[in-house]
Amino acid sequence: MFHRSHTLPLPAPLHDRLDRAAIGLLGNRGPKIDFSQPRGEPALVPADSVSWIVFKNQISMFIGGVAAVLLEFAEPKVRDGVWQHSSFRSDALTRLQRTGLAAMVTVYGARSQAEAMIAGVVRRHSKVEGITSGGEDYHANDQELLDWVQTTAGFGFMEAYHRYVRALSLEERDALFREAEPAARLYGAVGAPKSQAELEALFASKRDRLEPSPIVEEFLTIMRDVPALPGPVRPLQGLLVKAAVEILPHWIRNRLALGKEWSLGRLEHATVALAARSADRLLLRSLPPAQACRRLGLPDDYLYRPLAALRA
Repeated sequence: MFHRSHTLPLPAPLHDRLDRAAIGLLGNRGPKIDFSQPRGEPALVPADSVSWIVFKNQISMFIGGVAAVLLEFAEPKVRDGVWQHSSFRSDALTRLQRTGLAAMVTVYGARSQAEAMIAGVVRRHSKVEGITSGGEDYHANDQELLDWVQTTAGFGFMEAYHRYVRALSLEERDALFREAEPAARLYGAVGAPKSQAELEALFASKRDRLEPSPIVEEFLTIMRDVPALPGPVRPLQGLLVKAAVEILPHWIRNRLALGKEWSLGRLEHATVALAARSADRLLLRSLPPAQACRRLGLPDDYLYRPLAALRA
């Protein structure tokens, strides 16, 4: 059990400015999702879940998303599949926005919206296949690769929140895995870990499989330089990218040859933690968490109430 934090009091003009900036992070192109509709329709994940608490934090989500891609790129088949068939190089910001929106739909969207979005992803992945630079065949819908992608995303978002916002108990970490199962099944990731123990076992089984690549360093450079954050807080972006490297298991970071230049200093770490903890109290009423609460007839600040007990 844990208690939800109070919201940060903001003057209306500042709230509106931050609200518009945060909406921009989800992109201005592609499908527009109204998370407040259809009225009363539940999500794949219940509102009183650990996931609804963790995924509302925009800072830890950014960190966790970068960490997840780093882990994906450590697996050669996933790395070459993404790099050969996506717009990371040519339009990294749009790709980042689509990924962030997909995460929001999976957790906060109405079940019908989430199921339709995931079905579309599965259809697109059915056409993604090729040969890696090492000569291996790959297909995006191979279960082993789907399991790895599901695992890396779950680890990234969970670990970023745990490290920079608030320590998650083993019970809460296991709950996050259970809550991810419905979406994982829809994606075809039926072998993804269902507990912290299974996560650690999968990581250990990959020890000889994961490898470094120049693509990893190129990806980090893109993520550091692409204008993903609003202008006033853009200097924080490089620190968030470093923060993503910091949460990788040490042995994986060593395998990827990510040296000290990607480490946070003590003051930098404190800055990231302050930003992430502040974001955890920042209620922006146009973003998916508040809209989803409205859809279910819950108050906008439901996820921030200090006395609302979480049922894990």
